[in-house]
Amino acid sequence: MRPLPSESRKNRGISLGLLALCLAAARCLQSQGVSLYIPQPTINATVEEDILLSVEYSCHGVPTIEWKYTSNWGAQKIVEWQPGTQANISQSHKDRLCTFDNGSILLFSVSVRDSGYYVITVTERLGRSQFGTIVLHVSEILYEDLHFVAVFLAFLAAVAALLISLMWVCNKCAYKFQRRRHKLKESTTEEMELQGVEC
Repeated sequence: MRPLPSESRKNRGISLGLLALCLAAARCLQSQGVSLYIPQPTINATVEEDILLSVEYSCHGVPTIEWKYTSNWGAQKIVEWQPGTQANISQSHKDRLCTFDNGSILLFSVSVRDSGYYVITVTERLGRSQFGTIVLHVSEILYEDLHFVAVFLAFLAAVAALLISLMWVCNKCAYKFQRRRHKLKESTTEEMELQGVEC
């Protein structure tokens, strides 16, 4: 027995309605979530370098972005802001930090004390949040150590050259003194011989 045309239209309408409802629910759930991407979770840097802690996020509405810093010296919130507004930067990072609307921050002239964990939290207006971590290792510049070694070796070479020059001068003086003494001895001997002949 074939279904009546009105029943098949009714079933098709219900199926399309359910499909539209599912798509709308999926889109609503997707738009309310927060996603966060960190392209470089570990960064190695040297002293005095400017470092970009790069992130990308997506969420519904304007989020609140917060960065915290944790290291052997303790933990602290370093900055908090909403894109398009002025950032609230901690006193320890004033004039050393720049924020971007995509959530990234730029640290100027890092030092060894800046090594540690940088945790970003992106919170949307409905309260959902996502966090991620970037590990920063800051080390001393190797060429400064090599520069010190080179300067020290140059100093040692200069001292060695000075000592060699002094030894050469002393040797010359000693040689001249010995020649003069030898000549004096010879002249004294000749005088004694002459005196012996005269007597």
